[in-house]
Amino acid sequence: MYGLIGRMLAAPGKREELLAILLNGNTPMPGCRSYVIARDPASEDGIWITEVWDSKEQHAASLDIPAVRETISKARPLIAGFAERFETEPLGGTGV
Repeated sequence: MYGLIGRMLAAPGKREELLAILLNGNTPMPGCRSYVIARDPASEDGIWITEVWDSKEQHAASLDIPAVRETISKARPLIAGFAERFETEPLGGTGV
């Protein structure tokens, strides 16, 4: 499996708007076992995204799904940047 944990930064004052886009744009993605979007309680602009995939290749392929591309297009103007990014190798657990 392939895991990705990242902290995204919304443009100042735009976190809730960005969260709404990310949550409403959530679509089934082949190979995706878990996709969690969360507020960062330590940062007014921070968002954590935690993903678990069957493979790194399926994660990369998800970027070609039309609904995913549309969500990225809508979200991009509200993203100030990416603060942290960690790749992991999930072994199992609940919902995985």
